[in-house]
Amino acid sequence: MITSNELNSCIRVDKISMRHPGVVILTGPSSCGKGEVAAALCRVMSIAPSDHLSMGEILRSSFQNAKSDASYAALLSERYQISAASNIFQCVDTTEDLSRKVKNYLPQLEKYFQRSGMDTFTSQLEWLEFCTMNGLLVPNRWTQNFIAAHIEHSPGLRSRPFILDGYPRTVSAAKHLLEFLERLRIPVIKVLHLSISRQEMIQRAKHRGRADDDETSLLSRFQFYIENVQPSVDYLKMELGSDAIVLVDAHQPVYVERNGQKVLALKESIANVVSSALRGLGVPRVILKDVLAASLAVVDTHRSETLNS
Repeated sequence: MITSNELNSCIRVDKISMRHPGVVILTGPSSCGKGEVAAALCRVMSIAPSDHLSMGEILRSSFQNAKSDASYAALLSERYQISAASNIFQCVDTTEDLSRKVKNYLPQLEKYFQRSGMDTFTSQLEWLEFCTMNGLLVPNRWTQNFIAAHIEHSPGLRSRPFILDGYPRTVSAAKHLLEFLERLRIPVIKVLHLSISRQEMIQRAKHRGRADDDETSLLSRFQFYIENVQPSVDYLKMELGSDAIVLVDAHQPVYVERNGQKVLALKESIANVVSSALRGLGVPRVILKDVLAASLAVVDTHRSETLNS
């Protein structure tokens, strides 16, 4: 006679999917692992990697698409007043501080674009490209408008679920985002708020080895998170309701013994965080083990192929 436990073990669930279209917003402090968690969620929830929208990728695609896609360039120009024809020194975004900042980078700008005269004319899109490729901040208005333009120019996002990674970062951006999503009738499925301590953020960032990850910069980023990102989540909670917000502990380490020492098992640690996120999205515990095992197998296969290629 087959018991219920034996019957359950005969069923394997490798992937799951959302019932309805909409956006999963992924937010949290710097170095909390948003990118890794988003990639894992895409694998287990049947979301295409191209539907994982990160701010950095949207900025890169914005200036690239503006060069190659006339309809996208027209959308940026007509709806959002951002174009290759607009001079950064004489446009809606022009301020003394912005003009000074652009001119401070004049030698690097002219070297990057291999042309002179950029002290009198540097287009908005040229400044966007330079900032994106050099890790500089762009005007606040651009950030929210590039998000909107990207979604508006991708009509398929209205009919399938997607992930918005690392945005919004301020209350004003959260307000603009909700108004925009409502206009396009795109529901917010959940807001996954990844949480780590200041010390853990610093520790993780140091392992990345980026030049801008000095302690002063890291402390400034965490303070920005406290003063701006957390209030934006509070705003989303107020507008969407508490049930729409899921607080996820992004520090759930797994350690294994290697050569007599305990070392961090990174993929298993990420799996713990993803498991918490999936539970917050309503995935039953009974199938979590299967979908996470399948996801980890995909990661191992990809790494093996990369090493052997």
